[in-house]
Amino acid sequence: MLDDADHRILKALRQDGRMTNAALAEAVGLSQSACLRRLRLLETRGVIRGYTAIIEEPQDRATVTVIVQITLDRQTEEHLSRFEGAVRRLPEVRDCFLMTGMSDYLLRVEVRDAADYERIHKEQLSRLPGVARIQSSFAIRRVIGSRQ
Repeated sequence: MLDDADHRILKALRQDGRMTNAALAEAVGLSQSACLRRLRLLETRGVIRGYTAIIEEPQDRATVTVIVQITLDRQTEEHLSRFEGAVRRLPEVRDCFLMTGMSDYLLRVEVRDAADYERIHKEQLSRLPGVARIQSSFAIRRVIGSRQ
């Protein structure tokens, strides 16, 4: 179970994952040794799974975001595993979520333009194991970015 100090550490790291332990300890009101011990525990327990850089696409390389809902023909564990293994190999798929509701999966796909998405749809998405239906929506504009 996470306590208030753990939540303060996570909140601070969401704002700046590169801060030093000294800065983190000061920000959350702990000694450096206590902060480092808690940080290592959060990592060991899998609460913190890793650290990453959030990359903004350069203006000269604009991308289009497509939200794709995929329905499988069967929802057995074997079918879900086969689909998930195949979708992990598609570099254009930035996020993939197993869903409740009308579709089985929700994907966030980044492409150059509509023609690029058409190619990916035809050559990759429609050939994923067990796909029965694909519904795609093009994002107009990002309102809120990642707020880990």
